[in-house]
Amino acid sequence: MTEPIAELAAGYDRSAAFPTESLRIAHEAGLLTATIGRRYGGREAGVEESARILHALGRADPSVALITAMTLATHARQAADPHWPEELYARVVKESFERPVLVNHARVEPDLGSPARGGLPATRARPTADGWEISGTKRFVTGAEGLDWFLVWASTDEPEPRVGTFLVPGDSPGIEITGRWDQLGLRASGSHEVTFQAVEVPHEHVIGIGPYGPAAEQDNRAGAALHLPLAALYLGVARAAQAFFHTFAHARVPANLGHPVARTERFRRTAGEIEVLLTAAEQLVFDGCAKLDAGDTSYTPEQALGARVLADRHGVRAVELAVRLLGNPGLDRGNPLERHFRDIQCAPVHAPQEDISLLAVGTKALNP
Repeated sequence: MTEPIAELAAGYDRSAAFPTESLRIAHEAGLLTATIGRRYGGREAGVEESARILHALGRADPSVALITAMTLATHARQAADPHWPEELYARVVKESFERPVLVNHARVEPDLGSPARGGLPATRARPTADGWEISGTKRFVTGAEGLDWFLVWASTDEPEPRVGTFLVPGDSPGIEITGRWDQLGLRASGSHEVTFQAVEVPHEHVIGIGPYGPAAEQDNRAGAALHLPLAALYLGVARAAQAFFHTFAHARVPANLGHPVARTERFRRTAGEIEVLLTAAEQLVFDGCAKLDAGDTSYTPEQALGARVLADRHGVRAVELAVRLLGNPGLDRGNPLERHFRDIQCAPVHAPQEDISLLAVGTKALNP
């Protein structure tokens, strides 16, 4: 299944077009619906299976993997803790089994930045006779142009503001992409800036609304079920880079050497370092996922955060080693390694970023 997605990846990277065909392939393989709960007729894939799905997709096309990750995480959370209006979610599930249905949160804002660092959203929900009107701008909304549902984090326009998540259909009037995603990596992820202008939402399409305060802020320690699969996604990118590195090493036969560079100590030593980095990172990530699935209470949120920090570091380092050893060919846009190098730079960007994660780990270490 991942082979045709990998074949399409370079073209989507060049054009930055939304990867519709690749997502169709993923849907037909049952990947977009893997985490739908059993009570809704799904398989209810666990954290480890989600991580392995994203690892495989990350190796093929990380833009497709990231869009998939957001939908999988939404279904997984609903399976673990039902919080959507039941009738609405049943409709979403029915459609999801019939066609690719994409869902993602819209939380980051131009002024606020990531909610991982706290703060009240500037996006406002104004009460109306039938529900709410949502107005505001969100950034880095992965999959924006293909989303069927935006989960918009907003504060209410009331004397005492409340915060909540407003379930907004992707085809609602008043939604506009106001800033195109034009980044170094994951160019086909469609992580655009989206503006909501008086978008109408009925009363019953709101979840988790309540007073703003510490309880309403993002809990960076509670997201292990997403952090670890995201780490696996980027390790998939690193494995793709490693695969090209190996292919190059066996194919490259300098005239003055007379045999493939794969036989030189320099290449073998670097190949060994890359393999050690990635194997160790994968063991940390997948072992952590398995412990989460097993309900192992000895596995702490801080351990999950630490595993993601190390996995991201190892993945980035592994691809850097491959690029440095290949030299100019490693940065040639005709080779996939150049694309993998760009994509892997996105790994440490996801919230909570390294400094926030290390703060949580260090606080726990100093106060066990």
